[in-house]
Amino acid sequence: KQVSERAHKLLQIFDLDSCAHSLAKNLPYGRQRKLEIARALASEPKVLLLDEPAAGMNPTETNELMQTIKLIRDRFGIAILLIEHDMNFVMGICERIVVLDYGKIIAEGTPEHVRHNPKVITAYLGGE
Repeated sequence: KQVSERAHKLLQIFDLDSCAHSLAKNLPYGRQRKLEIARALASEPKVLLLDEPAAGMNPTETNELMQTIKLIRDRFGIAILLIEHDMNFVMGICERIVVLDYGKIIAEGTPEHVRHNPKVITAYLGGE
């Protein structure tokens, strides 16, 4: 009963309660991603690893996912390790960023610090 209650609560938190009786494969892609994250949270982790969560999403889905991850960060009090190439997505969520280029750390710090780092600009934003 506790597991069922927790599952329903997570569905409500992520605005998926209307999909509770639907098969995951029949949900739109953005909702599938939210459901995957809700399932991961059901186990009450201390750390949540999200690997390219915005991959393949349209701008609306990406924005909704950003809000979902911010909600997790603010409400659940767990650490989130985010691996993502969409720098706007990363900058919009993270408080601390570590940037890798070919497996080496090229920058570390706040979004504002990382955003203006010349190595990051060259590696990820295409600037010179």
